[in-house]
Amino acid sequence: MKLTGAQIVMECLLEQDVEVVFGYPGGTILNLYDALYDYRDKITHILTAHEQGASHAADGYARATGKVGVCFSTSGPGATNLVTGVATAYMDSSPVVFITCNVASNLIGRDSFQEIDITGVTMPVTKSNYQVRDVTKLADVIREAFAVASSGRPGPVLIDIMKDVTALTADYEFIPKANHAKDSHMARLLQRKTNIIAYPEPDREAIRTVAAWLRASERPMFLVGGGVVSSGAAPSMRRIVELVNAPAAATILGQGVFRYDDPMFTGPIGMHGTKLSNLAFVEADLIIAVGTRFTDRVALNPGKFRDRKKIVHIDIDASEINKNVRVDLGIVGDAGRALEMLIEALGSDFEKKSNWVAPLLPETRKSAYRHESNLLKPDEILRALHERTGDNAIIVTDVGQHQMWTALHFKFSRPRQFITSAGFGTMGFGLGAAMGAKVGCPDVPVIEITGDGCFRMNLNELSTVEYYDIPVITIIFNNGTLGMVRQWQTLLYKSRYSETTLDRGPDFVKTAEAFGVAGYRASDLEGFRAALDAALKSGKAAVIDCIIDMDEKVVPMVPGGKHLNDFLID
Repeated sequence: MKLTGAQIVMECLLEQDVEVVFGYPGGTILNLYDALYDYRDKITHILTAHEQGASHAADGYARATGKVGVCFSTSGPGATNLVTGVATAYMDSSPVVFITCNVASNLIGRDSFQEIDITGVTMPVTKSNYQVRDVTKLADVIREAFAVASSGRPGPVLIDIMKDVTALTADYEFIPKANHAKDSHMARLLQRKTNIIAYPEPDREAIRTVAAWLRASERPMFLVGGGVVSSGAAPSMRRIVELVNAPAAATILGQGVFRYDDPMFTGPIGMHGTKLSNLAFVEADLIIAVGTRFTDRVALNPGKFRDRKKIVHIDIDASEINKNVRVDLGIVGDAGRALEMLIEALGSDFEKKSNWVAPLLPETRKSAYRHESNLLKPDEILRALHERTGDNAIIVTDVGQHQMWTALHFKFSRPRQFITSAGFGTMGFGLGAAMGAKVGCPDVPVIEITGDGCFRMNLNELSTVEYYDIPVITIIFNNGTLGMVRQWQTLLYKSRYSETTLDRGPDFVKTAEAFGVAGYRASDLEGFRAALDAALKSGKAAVIDCIIDMDEKVVPMVPGGKHLNDFLID
């Protein structure tokens, strides 16, 4: 049948089982929004306050659900407003398809009104991107984009469609997503993307080598990254840790693979990792890292990182092997498949290891830093939050001290429960991502934890949560400063507080109320519990402004460039 390019976009979204789109209209994308009007009963559109909010919402939706998020934007400043969100998704391997529309084909390259080479701008921060000038190719481009975004190592894909393409017509045949793999045309189409979307089978001989190293090891340890979550490999990860009886630490994106009370889980690792995780890593003689990138927040000193130990790195992306840390053995493949093969290779007669980290426990309890203050403490806020929400809530954070406190002190119990901007460290990510997570998981409480510096960056999305009745509860750790930067200034810059004190408005309670959202302020634990209870009971969006001390610090802390056991404060 003959359809316009705009209608083809809508039909292709239905092929992919897309139920919700986040976005913001403008001149060049008007044909898409006009077509969307006829599909409004099939595709829900959430109009955000800003394009960046839409990008983070689509990202949060993808992370919470495991589905591909979708975001619309017009050209020019609308498209460039997405770039921070695109880069955020790229750094954390989140599958989002961004659809922008550009000026008409005959206006490209003429510095036309709101023209931007958005494919050129986003090339470094997308898994793949496309510029569509031929309406007959539009459907195949969209199908390919979704396949690329969700396959192999997930990631964002951008499709830029010329405005005239959205108005022209072409033949279109509906191909359900379930039939894409069987369709000969689709198979040929995706063949050229094999290196991006394929799941290579892990090398069986390499797996046997890892099994032999595990048998010989006296102090093995697992390091778990976000790839274990995105691959759905958490059950296999837990099985092998139980089988070996080895400790397991997690990167910030690996939180939730293990329950907080798992006896072999040592917690986060790295610059602000637990003392036990960091000390255990230094003492281990074999590290098996699964689905992690060895970033500079974990491998703070790559030279010392591998000192006197073997390192095995399992990852879906071959480019990550030996990129940041030289390893003894790299295995390219799906994390779940590799772990199942390793369990099989160990066999039923594998002899469990002794709990070699037990002697380190007394060391982790020494010289614990504690700031004296009568104000609310971050850890007691997080404990009270878990008491009220149990294992059910999805926790979304912005970036900074509150993010690290959450990773250290909230009791995570399952994958996709913790959503945060880890790789790009995007302030202002939290509220948009929380909206997306709640839209994707409407029956689960969604809590945004943020700082006063982060919250003021995208608080305009309170208008979105109020209008669409998206009951996200925002908890602000308000210390009147850019807390993480101040912590560095205190410890490393002789307390020279240059431009980090936030002694200014707004009043967050009044701001929330101005948007039609309930606002509460708490300066003690009793007040916080009362505010949280009221917010949860209301079933509506709410903001809780928690007053904490300006000099409260994230502990432990290892400075950049130091080894994991070289604590500045512990």
